[in-house]
Amino acid sequence: MPTPQYQSALIVGAGSGLSASLARLFAREGMRVALAARNVAKLDTLCRETGAQAFTCDAARPDEVERLFSDAERAIGMPDVVVFNASARARGPLVDLVPAEVERALTVSAFAGFLVAQQAARRMLPKRHGAILLTGASASVKGYPQSAPFAMGKFALRGLAQSMARELAPQGIHVAHFVIDGGIHNPGRSEPADKPDSMLDPDAIAATYLHVLRQPRSAWTWEVELRPWVETF
Repeated sequence: MPTPQYQSALIVGAGSGLSASLARLFAREGMRVALAARNVAKLDTLCRETGAQAFTCDAARPDEVERLFSDAERAIGMPDVVVFNASARARGPLVDLVPAEVERALTVSAFAGFLVAQQAARRMLPKRHGAILLTGASASVKGYPQSAPFAMGKFALRGLAQSMARELAPQGIHVAHFVIDGGIHNPGRSEPADKPDSMLDPDAIAATYLHVLRQPRSAWTWEVELRPWVETF
């Protein structure tokens, strides 16, 4: 079976962790890369390193998402890989949560995912080719105390991914959801010396995203769970 070929990628919700690993890997694979974030100044070094172009976007605003795709298409061509990596949290006891903060968390984690996926699908459907990858978390499948808004948003994103996969896969678009079940190692977050590999390596996660992109259509997966050895499930 032929391996799908992808030319350009748009990563929404880009930062210094998983998104940076994805950008580096996609660039090494010869893909043109665009990055989107509310604050693009933090992406300057990554853009110089990978040749990526950065665009300012609040992914929770429909007009900004639509403009993002138009701008990205002019810069790198139509993205045939779109990664949604944005999320927001509101923590605290249920009775103390501020409704406006909960609304924002749901909007960023779930509604923004819908907006990004919709724009991607509209562009991919005519060519019957593309991949939409959505980043989930432990909270996608299990709620934790004092973290209800995050679970609500991530459960919703997972439902979106499942529905999209069933609708779009027959039309040539690979939709996959990634449950990142554990903490991701980054420069400001390290693991204890007595527990090596107890945090997820962002480069290792990125390698799994690439593996999913390379799956032949006869054996596509819609969901992958990734966790370090210390994580219970």
